[in-house]
Amino acid sequence: MNSKSKWMLSVVSLLLAITMVTPSVSANDLSDLKKEQQEAERKKSELNSNINEKANAISENQSTLEKIVAQINELENKITETQDKINSVQAEIDQTILEIDELKASIEELERKIAEREELLKERARAIQLSGGSVDYIDVLLGANSFVDFIDRFSAVNMLIEADRDIMREQAEDKKLLAEQQAEVEKKLAEQENRRAELEELKSSLDSKKKEQAGLKADLEAEQKRLAKEKSALEKEHAEAIGVSNALAKKIADEQARLQEIARKAEEERKRKEAAERAAAQKEAASKQSSSSSVTTYSAPVQNSGGFIRPAAGRLTSNYGGRNIGAGNENHRGVDIANSAGTPIVASAAGYVSYAGAMGTYGNVVMITHSINGQAYTTVYAHNSSLNVSVGQAVSQGQRIASMGSTGRSTGPHSHFEIHIGSWNGARSNAVNPMNYIN
Repeated sequence: MNSKSKWMLSVVSLLLAITMVTPSVSANDLSDLKKEQQEAERKKSELNSNINEKANAISENQSTLEKIVAQINELENKITETQDKINSVQAEIDQTILEIDELKASIEELERKIAEREELLKERARAIQLSGGSVDYIDVLLGANSFVDFIDRFSAVNMLIEADRDIMREQAEDKKLLAEQQAEVEKKLAEQENRRAELEELKSSLDSKKKEQAGLKADLEAEQKRLAKEKSALEKEHAEAIGVSNALAKKIADEQARLQEIARKAEEERKRKEAAERAAAQKEAASKQSSSSSVTTYSAPVQNSGGFIRPAAGRLTSNYGGRNIGAGNENHRGVDIANSAGTPIVASAAGYVSYAGAMGTYGNVVMITHSINGQAYTTVYAHNSSLNVSVGQAVSQGQRIASMGSTGRSTGPHSHFEIHIGSWNGARSNAVNPMNYIN
């Protein structure tokens, strides 16, 4: 290798050394921002959980309220039905009172007849008393002047006796009828009054229940307003938390963009170096071993021009897209590769570690920023048991970065792997199916 080539390689190495120092400062800031975003996400998740609790409470309260309203409506129907019965009984009572008024006239007539007969009987009794205590019908018959007069007297005596019998019989029948009519009317009126009293008591009980249910309804409506107000306040706070999270996400995106720019420049420099080395090799017919040695002195990450590789050995247990692992339907933004705990996790492509640490449901996670053929990417490796890299570190494709584990939201040892076109964001809106990119 001539002196000019050596000089060019020295300059390139110096530039790369400077480049490698730069991301560590930005990456530390990025790590702090991601931790801040993680806290904001935690708060947002907590607020969202509280909002859901309030929504469930409102739903349960609404369900109870609807049941009470239904009970009130049922009570109102019963009250209306009972009131209709009361009105019907009252109409019967009014009719009975009219019947009583009509019977009163009949009773008064019976009482008048009874009084007349009693007076007549009293007169007869007085006549009997004046005649010595009895009426001597034999003397009347024997006082006849002729047979014809005897017959007439006999007929008169029979008529008189029969009249007395009729008076006595009618008197007894009228008194019996009077007693029956009075008893019937009084019984009918008493039954109707008792029925009305029962219905009035039922209506009073229904009114009391309705009042009680109306009180419960008022309490529930007040509770509903309180819950709605609290839910509104939580939603407002949640919206503010989302705003903070979005602001942090923007900062993270800016930092990732800086790292991506560094990775892009490193990739361009690598390509320039490779071109220079090829030119130098051609000129000096340097050996392959000499060329490899030159590359070893370069501290930038070695990039596989073929793209991404599988980050871990194991079986694919969950694909990209929709799934349900017991918590309801969800959109799985990556793929899961399962194996025993401690299985090596390697960088899918060369790049810079933009995050390494705990992050919510990811558990222990590593994020790497890449530049491949001018396109920025971010890869995510989650649920690790331990991490082997730190923020700002340059990694080569296939380099071990972590060990497989089951931290965060996990059902067993596996590696959750994501690929994002551009920067990673909290919404993971730019995630793609890794299987379409892995060689």
